[in-house]
Amino acid sequence: MKEHIDPSNLPQHIAVIMDGNGRWAKRQGAARVFGHRNAIKAVREVTEGCAELGVKFLTLYAFSTENWNRPKFEVDALMTLLVHTIRGEIKTLMDNNVRLTTIGHTESLPTDCQHELAEAMRETSGNTGLTLVLALSYSGRWEILEATRQIAADVRDGRITPNEVNETLFSHYLTTDGIPDPELMIRTSGEMRISNFMLWQLAYSELYMPDVLWPDFRKNHLYEAILNYQQRERRFGKTSEQLVK
Repeated sequence: MKEHIDPSNLPQHIAVIMDGNGRWAKRQGAARVFGHRNAIKAVREVTEGCAELGVKFLTLYAFSTENWNRPKFEVDALMTLLVHTIRGEIKTLMDNNVRLTTIGHTESLPTDCQHELAEAMRETSGNTGLTLVLALSYSGRWEILEATRQIAADVRDGRITPNEVNETLFSHYLTTDGIPDPELMIRTSGEMRISNFMLWQLAYSELYMPDVLWPDFRKNHLYEAILNYQQRERRFGKTSEQLVK
C-alpha cells in the first residue's frame, strides 16, 4: 500500500484524535487503563510511518482539558503512563530524527510529567525530520480564549490596534504558531466529531474517521488515510473548474 502513495502530494501536517482505548480494553475484558497501555504501539507505528514518508508535522491529541474530569484513578494512571512512555521512547525519537514539542496548558500537568517532557524536548531539539506535537491538557476553545485574552491585552497596552487583527495575526497568538494547519485529521474508532480539537486549525482539513480502535491502528491504516486524502479534491471554496485552470 505504501508504494501507491504519491510523495509529491503528502500532507505536511497530520493531526490525530486517538480514540477507542477504553472500548478496546472493554472488548478484552480489562480496565480502561489496559487500553491506554496498549495504545503505545500505535503511537510508535504512526510516528515512524510519518517520519519514513517525510510528513513534517504529526499532532496527537493525547489529553484534553475535559479529560481531567475522568475518574482520578484513570487520570493518575494516564499521567504515570505518560512519564514512562516519554522516557522509554526517546531512543525511538532519536533513531527516527523526530523532534518533540507540545501544545496545551502543560503547566497543569504533574511536575514529573513536565520534567520528562522538558527533558525529551531538550534531547530531541536538534532533530530535523518529523516534528511530533503532543496536545496535552489542550482544548480548542481554551486555545482561542487564551489567544483572545493576549490580543486584548496587547490592544490595551498599545502594542497593536484593533484594525491590525486579522486571520494571520490571530494565528500567531495560537499555541500552534509556526506550525501549518493540518491538511488531514484522523479520528479512530468511527466517532464522527472533532471533540474540541484544533477548532481554528481544522477549518479546511480533510477528515478521515475509520472504525479501527486506536490500539489496533498500524502503519497500513496510516497509509490508507493518506491514500484517501490524495484522492480528494481540495477546493477551498473554489469550483473544480477553477482548480483545473
